[in-house]
Amino acid sequence: MAPRDYDSEKEKAKRFFQEFYRDGPDGHKEFPYREQLTALARRDQVALWVSLDDVAEDEPELAEAVVENVRRYGRVFSDAVHELLPQFGSAEAAPRDPLDVYLEHRLLLEQRGRAGGAPRTPQNQFPPELLRRFELYFRAPSCSKAVSPRELRAGSIGSLVTVQGIVTRASEVRPLLRVATYSCDQCGAETYQPIEGPTFTPLLLCPSRECQTNRSAGRLYLQSRGSKFTKFQELRIQEHSDQVPVGHLPRSLSLHLSGANTRQAQPGDHVRVTGAFLPLLKPGFRQVTQGLLSETFLEGHHVAKVNKSEEEEGEGGELSPEELQQIMGTGEDFYGKLAASIAPEIFGHEDVKKSLLLLLVGGVERSPRGMRIRGNINICLMGDPGVAKSQLLTYIDRLAPRSQYTTGRGSSGVGLTAAVLRDARSGGKLALEGGALVLADRGVCCIDEFDKMAEGDRVAVHEALEQQSVAVAKAGVVATLNARCAVLAAANPAFGRFDPRRSLEHNLQLPAALLSRFDLLWLLQDRPERDRDLRLAQHITYVHQHCREPPSAFQPLDMKLMRRYLSSCRRRCPRVPEALGEFITAAYVELRREGRDGVYTSARTLLAILRLATALARLRLGAVVEKDDVSEALRLLEAARDSLRGDPEPSAR
Repeated sequence: MAPRDYDSEKEKAKRFFQEFYRDGPDGHKEFPYREQLTALARRDQVALWVSLDDVAEDEPELAEAVVENVRRYGRVFSDAVHELLPQFGSAEAAPRDPLDVYLEHRLLLEQRGRAGGAPRTPQNQFPPELLRRFELYFRAPSCSKAVSPRELRAGSIGSLVTVQGIVTRASEVRPLLRVATYSCDQCGAETYQPIEGPTFTPLLLCPSRECQTNRSAGRLYLQSRGSKFTKFQELRIQEHSDQVPVGHLPRSLSLHLSGANTRQAQPGDHVRVTGAFLPLLKPGFRQVTQGLLSETFLEGHHVAKVNKSEEEEGEGGELSPEELQQIMGTGEDFYGKLAASIAPEIFGHEDVKKSLLLLLVGGVERSPRGMRIRGNINICLMGDPGVAKSQLLTYIDRLAPRSQYTTGRGSSGVGLTAAVLRDARSGGKLALEGGALVLADRGVCCIDEFDKMAEGDRVAVHEALEQQSVAVAKAGVVATLNARCAVLAAANPAFGRFDPRRSLEHNLQLPAALLSRFDLLWLLQDRPERDRDLRLAQHITYVHQHCREPPSAFQPLDMKLMRRYLSSCRRRCPRVPEALGEFITAAYVELRREGRDGVYTSARTLLAILRLATALARLRLGAVVEKDDVSEALRLLEAARDSLRGDPEPSAR
């Protein structure tokens, strides 16, 4: 392979910035990079993102070279932008900062012939990084596939890669030194030290000619006014739980962000990051003790928030009229059809599947005078072993666009809420790392074996279930993290099987304060019944033989289509009309009057009815909650309460 001429590559980059255009809607040519260069020159814009798809239209070989050696070509494109900026305006009218005043003063002294007009030595020349007041980043080609941290190999070092994962830790934004400026205490000469890596060794002795001719060289002192700092933030991204092979630990990757890319993501966000995959080299003796192995990190160029599902599959777009017709149909019960499409391989549980469908849709969050009233629906599935509780949880985990799956025995209190850890790379400072409830923000958190949790760990979930937040006050760190997620829990009876002669608390060994935070409590019992057992056995045998559900009167909806429809439903905000107020209050008072044994009716029950009714209105893409929605919400609540009495599961009407 012939060596590349980087001067000619720079000319190609300059030609690209000046000549690239798109056809506008009115037929005129639009020059997007000329407009960005004008904004950079006037300091209306700080960062310039270069799309490699645009570069590939004119220079496909140049785009491939950028992907293979992104750091070197980042300097080439930056040099091209620096040479083109004077043609697009000046920054005289823009507000100046202390570094501008410093550079203007030094240039004025140089023009007046300071130090007898002697030319500047290489150490005293202004480095390009100090004079440039812009940042340049690359966007990956659209044909590049996002990989998980596990799929990164040694051959990717130095290349532009796209990694997808979930943010588990985010440090605070701190200033990062890019150019260190020193002044000598004897001759007064200034020395500049550009810093490329994450660490550097400060200069101590003055390298000027005057100090070199003397026997004792002057010492250098850092000037913070003449140095250049940029914003820096470190993220920790981890691969999705469904990408981790059985028996392996989830892989994570450190992500270094600077400038305009900081504060783009928080713990719990699913992100797709484009950046340079680089080794983290330690200086001096620490590199010797580290040996031949090296840690790696990703130097971020572009950060985008995405759903857990693949963005290119179009699962977040609007539905077409044909797809809406396929879901709603003509004269069909699309509500029951959507519910039956949830885990069609599992036999029965019609009402339970309807409630899980409403959990995925959720209600509307309200904030009257700053008080938060949650819109997420919490459901707890209880019952005998072998009634497919865990299978329902795993299916909801796959169907929800954002979810976390965990078990009660394998989770601690801080693993569910948040942990305070010491970050070794930031000098031992304390950092927050979100748990399962925080990582499932704006999604669903599935907790299996909920009854197996320790009592102290279970108490930590109380706040997240109702207040939708996690408050942390440990080791001087006082913070509140968002945990706006719906909780789907599964629990087994304390004595193996549910005993209808005992109370609900005695069967589950769960406190009433925790059970009241669930909107619906379903008891799934395994009762012997000949006709039902026959249908169940035939269903399970058919699924085992053919690896799919038995043929039925309707075709279950595809998971991707269903996920897109649920996403459209969640964007609706239906309101409760005044006419329904009396009907809802009368139904709540009647529930309080009945006062069944072992079933708690409180103000949270009324809020649960409102959330279920709002979710039903969302499900049919309505703008107003109707009386039928409230009636169906009351029916589901009554069906759940009937199941808690130990009776056979009522059939769906």
